[in-house]
Amino acid sequence: MATSYESASEYIKHHLTNLTFGQKADGSWGIAEDADEIKEMGFWAINVDSMIFSIGLGLLFLWAFRKAAKRATTDAPRGWQNFVEMLIEFIDESVRGSFSGKNPLVAPLALTIFVWVFLLNLMDLVAVDLVPWLAALMGVPFLKIVPSTDPNITFGLSLTVFVLVLYYSFKVKGPGGFFAELAFHPFPKWMFPINLVLEGVTLIAKPVSLSLRLFGNLYAGEMIFILIALMYGGGMIMAASGGILQLLWALFHILIITLQAFIFMTLTIVYLDMASQTADH
Repeated sequence: MATSYESASEYIKHHLTNLTFGQKADGSWGIAEDADEIKEMGFWAINVDSMIFSIGLGLLFLWAFRKAAKRATTDAPRGWQNFVEMLIEFIDESVRGSFSGKNPLVAPLALTIFVWVFLLNLMDLVAVDLVPWLAALMGVPFLKIVPSTDPNITFGLSLTVFVLVLYYSFKVKGPGGFFAELAFHPFPKWMFPINLVLEGVTLIAKPVSLSLRLFGNLYAGEMIFILIALMYGGGMIMAASGGILQLLWALFHILIITLQAFIFMTLTIVYLDMASQTADH
């Protein structure tokens, strides 16, 4: 399918472009037909494909786990129920190992983040040409199916975690305690302007690094799949080599998408633990 494009750069650019809805230069609202229209739409444009797949995968997660909960029995668990119970035990152990306080929100949040981010990442294993090709048959100009390759999605997740960190920092430590944590460490109190700058940067870096780590790893993984797909247009030998490389990269990528979901979850737990600790903890 890569050979249907005029050049390799056009193919790559197309597969890395989101289906975007926003206000066009003439004042009308609609789907962008090319990359130039996307740039003109500005900040308030919405990546429709990222939203659809993110919400859809979130609903799939809720439906699947609700199904397991409704069918749960006291007998020895089997099948899907057994898998869900194993996953919940894994999350529970992770929370117990990283969170020292008591907060009923942390474990469900950790479970949601791990499963949801894993599902977002899992879309990277779908053949890069399949869904865009089907979308093109229906007249859809662009369609990216990996939400975690969209920084809007990863920043949305990380900023939600950041809001919770700020909320529990104020709730547990109080405004004064939170300010003291920023202003009076790591240097003496009389150097509080420097402390504020250093600790402020550290605080802001949490959601930024959380987001960019997930986005960068998945974007790079998707780019490699796209580059491998280009090999199918280079003759039989290149196509055969591309098939082998695609299989090897997909097997390795299973580890990457799982690891990135685990890292995002673990850092969330750690950040909430830091926010919940008092000065004398």
